[in-house]
Amino acid sequence: MCGIVGYIGEQKAIPFLIEGLSKLEYRGYDSAGIAINVNHELQVFKKKGRLKNLEDQLDFSLETVVGIGHTRWATHGAPSDENAHPHYNMEKTIAVIHNGIIENYMEIKEWLIESYGIAFASETDTEVIVHLIDHYYEGDLLEAVKKAVDRMEGAYAIGVIAKDEPDRLVAVRKDSPLIVGLGENENFIASDIPALLKYTRKMLLIENDEIVDLHKDNVTIYDDLGQVVKRDIFEVTWDIDAAEKEGYEHFTLKEIYEQPKGVKDTVTRRIDASGDLKLEGLQITKEDLAAINRIYIVACGTAYHAGLVGRRAIEKFAGIPVECDVASEFRYRDPFIDAHTLFIAVSQSGETLDTLQSIREAKRKGARVLSIVNVVGSSVSRESDDVFYTWAGPEIGVASTKAYTTQLTAFYLIALYFAKLNGYTTDSYRHEILKELLKMPTMIQSVLDKTEDIQKLAAAQFNNEKVFFMGRGVDCDLAFEGSLKLKEISYINSFAIAAGELKHGTIALIEEGTFVIAVATQDRLYDKMLSNIKEVKARGAHVFAIAQEGNTEIQKTADEVFYIPKTMDELAAITAIIPLQLFAYYVSLARGNDVDKPRNLAKSVTVE
Repeated sequence: MCGIVGYIGEQKAIPFLIEGLSKLEYRGYDSAGIAINVNHELQVFKKKGRLKNLEDQLDFSLETVVGIGHTRWATHGAPSDENAHPHYNMEKTIAVIHNGIIENYMEIKEWLIESYGIAFASETDTEVIVHLIDHYYEGDLLEAVKKAVDRMEGAYAIGVIAKDEPDRLVAVRKDSPLIVGLGENENFIASDIPALLKYTRKMLLIENDEIVDLHKDNVTIYDDLGQVVKRDIFEVTWDIDAAEKEGYEHFTLKEIYEQPKGVKDTVTRRIDASGDLKLEGLQITKEDLAAINRIYIVACGTAYHAGLVGRRAIEKFAGIPVECDVASEFRYRDPFIDAHTLFIAVSQSGETLDTLQSIREAKRKGARVLSIVNVVGSSVSRESDDVFYTWAGPEIGVASTKAYTTQLTAFYLIALYFAKLNGYTTDSYRHEILKELLKMPTMIQSVLDKTEDIQKLAAAQFNNEKVFFMGRGVDCDLAFEGSLKLKEISYINSFAIAAGELKHGTIALIEEGTFVIAVATQDRLYDKMLSNIKEVKARGAHVFAIAQEGNTEIQKTADEVFYIPKTMDELAAITAIIPLQLFAYYVSLARGNDVDKPRNLAKSVTVE
């Protein structure tokens, strides 16, 4: 969950390192640091806090053509100058940056202390890496890194430079993301593509257990057996402007407003001239689907909430039983998986480690893996049998927004595709839903056009520390996501519940002034939601409701009502989430928080 960059070439390294880190700060911002080789001497600069703190102490004119940089999300040891990366050995001749966790670091650390008297300067697991490399170093950095990696357990992407080898940068990948950028007489490493786009569009996607030896004019990849690996160049086609704010105050707001385009692109690329489905990337046939007797949807956070809605879509449209589980729990519950199981993984980044590990567990047991991913060429997509790419574009804000609505869209399309294969629903019904999906971008925009209503609500409620979300059916799933958004960026301890569960204990928490957000978009559950709203109102709650246009009866009960455009109940989730995202954004803004970089969070969770 940290960001790493590295440079070797003919230009000054520091400007690239800082520019690259600025594009990766969403991955961690507890501290930042760089290590550079200046006249065969390593110089390390690192500082607690945001990247600006580091920038202020750097001399950008230093003549250095190799360096590594890091922005940290703390795991081992509190945020501090000492725990910031890069870390170096006692003689300060080798420096390391690291994203991930070394699971056996205590064992290595104790061995290094007891056997060699190594003095550690930090609380991190990362520092054992550099001392281990130093232990094996005999003039060849690549060989020393290979030997060190053989003793390390866990997930990591690391970059290493050495004082005595100023023309070399070595990098390793195991479970944590790593890419290599190719330039003219210069090469780069990074955790993610945006860090490199200003400099090159030619990338090498590094696979698990590979070591990369970089020089200014060549890059060599080795597998875990030491064999040279041939790798095709991945050409990035999207524009760098997609990863910029473009006049918006925050990436989060920009990405909320990009949802009409994201949903439109995700849908229109999958519908042919006749108005029917064409899902490239899915090779599941009618016979394949007939052999599947169980579907698991597995994901984390917002992607998991999308999976909850996806479960309902697949069961309703295709008539196939589905289980939805949190990836961090899935592997430890001994799930029933075999060759008749379809495993659907959902991940915005495609690098979420819990999801990746669940995929590997499912594949070991014979399951077929279908992934819903936003990032082309990511680890999840490469390890899947079938891939459905969402077209949200780069998502930089830590709190996921447009990834969620495009994931919902993906699930609807996949569910309809399965329905087409197994004939569970009629062709006319399928086409009706597809036509309605094509209207969704316009409907989302109509909700965004009423942003001012949500701003007013946020201004009135931003200091309310008791916020309660409730809904029934798919609205319950939306309540979970709305509550998560509010928690993530406003730090309000909100929670969500199935409205029918109120009377089974939770209603005890409702008192005068409790702010309740009631999602009531499902016609068949509408009357029951009205009753639930009356229950909390009778106990002093202030209720804000979200309903479909035309359902005006709710105005008699709720204090405020926000109407979304009338659509099929099954698809209302796509538009109903928009006011909840906007509410979280404006509450966070009113509370003076850093909306794009909420405390303690990082965008890509690459640790378990």
